[in-house]
Amino acid sequence: MNVIADLCIVPIGVGVSVSPYIAACQPILAEAGLDITLHAYGTNIEGDWDAVFTAIRHCHEAIHRMGAPRITTTLKFGTRTDREQHMADKVDSVKAKLAQG
Repeated sequence: MNVIADLCIVPIGVGVSVSPYIAACQPILAEAGLDITLHAYGTNIEGDWDAVFTAIRHCHEAIHRMGAPRITTTLKFGTRTDREQHMADKVDSVKAKLAQG
């Protein structure tokens, strides 16, 4: 099953800047063959259900290995069975409506 997810991982106990930890997750997600889009407060992910959730677990494991004693994660995700839909489709739909005025 295909899933589109919005992932926000926040390491706790590592200081103010968390960007090194987030940067460590990006290659994990990419190497899993997932479609990813980094944004200001997280990462959009698209791919097979098992691949997405396995990659998120690997991100947690990597961040803990980097020394983060705690991690809090917010995850929103959605699936569809009525038709195939991708992240770009959702964005394109809104842009088309904006263009209509």
